Amino acid sequence: MMEREELAARLEELEIQAALQNELLDSLSGTVARLQKDLDLQQAQLRLLYGRLQEKDGARQSQPFNPAAEIPPHY
Repeated sequence: MMEREELAARLEELEIQAALQNELLDSLSGTVARLQKDLDLQQAQLRLLYGRLQEKDGARQSQPFNPAAEIPPHY
């Protein structure tokens, strides 16, 4: 009788652990999905900036270098 109660307690503990691991896995999966979305957005922004830089460099080849044009707007 005691052995059956011990087995039931062990089984219950394993079920609790499995449920907690499933919850953690779902949470981690959501985090990875969010990070992938953020990474995709950052890569798209980087491609856009790179494209703009290429356009700017192409237009600049016919104009002399102007350091004042390189100063960020917050200065």
